[in-house]
Amino acid sequence: MNGIKPIKEEERNLAGIDFLLLWSGAAISLAEILAGGILVPLGLMVGILAILLGHIIGNTPFALGGIIGSEQGIPSMVSVRPSFGNRGSYLPAFLNVVQLIGWTAVMLIICAKSAEVISQKLFGYSNFQLWVIMAGAITTLWAFFGHKTWKWLHRISVSALLLLCVVMTYVVFKEYGFAELARIPSTSDLSFAIGLDIVIAMPISWLPLVADYSRFAKSTPSSFWGTWLGYFVVSSWMYFIGLSAALATGSADPIPMLLNLGLGFAALIIVLFSTFTTTFLDIYSTAVSALNVFPQLGEKRGVVIGGILGTLVALVFPIEQYENFLLFIGAMFCPLFGIVLADYFILRKRRYFVEDIYKKGRYWYSQGVNVIAVICWIIGVVLYQQCIKYGLWIGSSIPSMVVAGVLYLIIMKKSKKEIINE
Repeated sequence: MNGIKPIKEEERNLAGIDFLLLWSGAAISLAEILAGGILVPLGLMVGILAILLGHIIGNTPFALGGIIGSEQGIPSMVSVRPSFGNRGSYLPAFLNVVQLIGWTAVMLIICAKSAEVISQKLFGYSNFQLWVIMAGAITTLWAFFGHKTWKWLHRISVSALLLLCVVMTYVVFKEYGFAELARIPSTSDLSFAIGLDIVIAMPISWLPLVADYSRFAKSTPSSFWGTWLGYFVVSSWMYFIGLSAALATGSADPIPMLLNLGLGFAALIIVLFSTFTTTFLDIYSTAVSALNVFPQLGEKRGVVIGGILGTLVALVFPIEQYENFLLFIGAMFCPLFGIVLADYFILRKRRYFVEDIYKKGRYWYSQGVNVIAVICWIIGVVLYQQCIKYGLWIGSSIPSMVVAGVLYLIIMKKSKKEIINE
């Protein structure tokens, strides 16, 4: 069955609370706090609007992508096959592996830089490379042990992290009140449209792997709402902390403030465990995505290789390219999953035949490449870039996703080939 079999009923062991904690843990991240800091030119109130609107927009397709996994028992990159064809799914899978290795590197860099500052303050010793390697090794082990242990690790670690985030929020507002921060004027250094895209890119970056976890769901409604609410609430919170901290101090990094209050050990726990609860998802899904192209690789071997590659890239990746990295993710995956979601929910009416995914299906492109999907994808990517270039007020994510999906539906429905499951 080409490497990845649909999940069996007895393997479904994750409830709504598990998805709530899983995606809350993914959202507790210094990367999200730093992304919130990018929104500083918008000012506090407009920045909050961009955060809430961007998360509503980005979270919805993100959670809808999880429905495919929970209903069909397949991971995200396998869900690309029915619309793009089996071989047509190879390029999206490759791009997903690239972005996941990139995310692993970004998270390890942010972790190591913050841990370096804390360890210098607490112990008088710092070693960036050592922190990268140590964090990479622990996170890889976290991913290696599989979904049966994640639920217990997250129930403990995420609950503790949420409490520490309350402390972090208190630190941000200890000296600067909300009204005082709201009076800081906005600048013209960042348009609302670009800010919106930066927010949307974060939940969209999880869309290419959400079904890797929702396929283990006991029920579709609980996984959908656990995913949507868990990520929306906590990711919005992290962006808000980053925006507020950057307005107050000129930096979105809350670590120096925690150190000044004598909370060095708490800061270290936040840095390390937020990295583990977020980055293991990237490493595990690197392996799952690679299996879509190289089924002989094996999940465990893929996890180890993904963890090693992410760690190596972290030692050389230029973190100053973080904003461009977020926009690259949006450009690639917004139109891609506009097509996948349109195909599943509208064209096929939430019905897949296993033959269409793994064997010689009823579609003329089942084992090859659906050129229609690829062309619509390319049009969506180009549209995304043009919207950024000309500063469209609604941003780039929505137009590229909607246009690619609608164009795909129109062309496919007009095709004389058999395209609908009866």
